[in-house]
Amino acid sequence: MNRGPLVFLAAFFALASSWCGFVLTPQLQIGRLQQTNTVGGGAVTYPVARSGLAQQGMEVYRANGCVYCHSQQVGQTGTVLEIALTDAGTNQAATIAALRELAEGSTNPPATLTVLPPRSNATTATIFEGLPKAFLRSSTRDAANAAIKTLNATSAKAQLWILPVGPDLARGWGRRRSVAEDFLFDSTVMPGSQRVGPDLANVGVRLPDANWHLLHLYAPQHQVKGSTMPPYRYLFQRRKIERRPSPDALVLPPPLAPPPGYEVVPRPEATALAAYLVSLRADVPLFNAPMTLPGAAATPAGTNAPVASATPAAPK
Repeated sequence: MNRGPLVFLAAFFALASSWCGFVLTPQLQIGRLQQTNTVGGGAVTYPVARSGLAQQGMEVYRANGCVYCHSQQVGQTGTVLEIALTDAGTNQAATIAALRELAEGSTNPPATLTVLPPRSNATTATIFEGLPKAFLRSSTRDAANAAIKTLNATSAKAQLWILPVGPDLARGWGRRRSVAEDFLFDSTVMPGSQRVGPDLANVGVRLPDANWHLLHLYAPQHQVKGSTMPPYRYLFQRRKIERRPSPDALVLPPPLAPPPGYEVVPRPEATALAAYLVSLRADVPLFNAPMTLPGAAATPAGTNAPVASATPAAPK
């Protein structure tokens, strides 16, 4: 019996299933992504295309295998909702009474709100010292909105703070989880798979100085004690000073400084790589990755931005 057609159909079905799973499904899910407005940012769109120099630096990053030791994907385990006061109002006694009432659960089920500061006999001035600050943590959006409404009724001004939490965020690697929109203008996308070094998805916010990155590329152990990163000194040139020192020359300590009359300057590849690293910024709130930025307008009560389930861990 000739089973050739059955073998062909089985092989075709296996290949077609693989193609649908690895090519078609991701295309349907994220293939049509476009720039989006940031939450609370008005007409601000995200992301924006990187500069030409940063685009060149992305190729240097890829060519030197930086992706083998660094990831660009921040994880998030949950979201914490905090009720913060930005203004104690003119009737501070009523505000304190409302806070006490909310904490004791007389207007909400006791499990929905948690008191953040420890209870004490502090004075009114001490209680409201250092505003804005969070006073309550909520396990549900409805309870948070109700608490904000109660506090605002006392002439105080309350806000909802959305705080993503997780091990990556506690390490300071980012402010929220990475999402597909973060890579919209990148080709090739390099999320990475190992973390020999720290995650770089938000390194442009942590370390915005391009000179720091140049020094780190030249002498990693000098910039970060105990670093296992190898130096990339072939991206730099040691040359004799002709008329005057170059403004781009690295300022190196005596053990690393070149001989008198010489200087170390970055090659174009090093300058481009530093520009790319500074451009890595995933720090804006999005609809599918909400958060409250320090000093920015918080999410108003009653909005329907999605919030992941809260975790018991406190944000850092």
